[in-house]
Amino acid sequence: MSKNILIIEDDKDIIELLKIYLDANDFITYSTTNGLEAKDLIKKYNIDLLIVDIMMPNITGYEVIKLIRKDSNLPIIVVSAKILDSDKILGLNLGADAYITKPFNPMEVIAYINSIFRRNNSLNVNQESLIIKIKDLELNKSQKVLRKNNKVVPLTSYEYKIIEKLMSNAGCIFTKTQLYECISDDYFEGYDNTMMVHISNLRSKIEDDENKYIVTVRGLGYKIEKDTKN
Repeated sequence: MSKNILIIEDDKDIIELLKIYLDANDFITYSTTNGLEAKDLIKKYNIDLLIVDIMMPNITGYEVIKLIRKDSNLPIIVVSAKILDSDKILGLNLGADAYITKPFNPMEVIAYINSIFRRNNSLNVNQESLIIKIKDLELNKSQKVLRKNNKVVPLTSYEYKIIEKLMSNAGCIFTKTQLYECISDDYFEGYDNTMMVHISNLRSKIEDDENKYIVTVRGLGYKIEKDTKN
């Protein structure tokens, strides 16, 4: 089944360029130059993924991401002329799954999209151990939902894949490279910093003074300890 993609961009030439490549790869494309319309369009067209510009007139892409992340794990790819590391880190911190700078190769965007959907599809294949509980966390692999104290924890698609990998293999140590491979098939130079941002975001969402879930193993990587009570 074709996936529905919404482009939120105020440059109509870029919208047209992306549409050409998305259509050629059998995606169904919708677009708007006004980020305030995003939520309504997502529901109206059953959108599967967003491509968001940062610098727009009515509302910035950062604000769009924050609005979406309040109640949705929908994959979000940022395509922006803002190229500073601080801009990229902010976008990832707010919940973007990928950040691509302009000028860009349209095929890079397609590669990221395919990677996201491929990874999401792979989560549907293995249905073993559908419910994993560690302390106050409960991961439902069938629904692809993480709950803490029975409350849904809003995650990006990348954050979900990382926590699913760690909780499904509690006690095992994973390097940054191994964790990055579980969210993307494509290597890029800044993957190390990107993974640190995703881990930091996860910790801020699930950890508190009483419970520390993601353990840093110095010189090796990350793990979640097994819950000896279960």
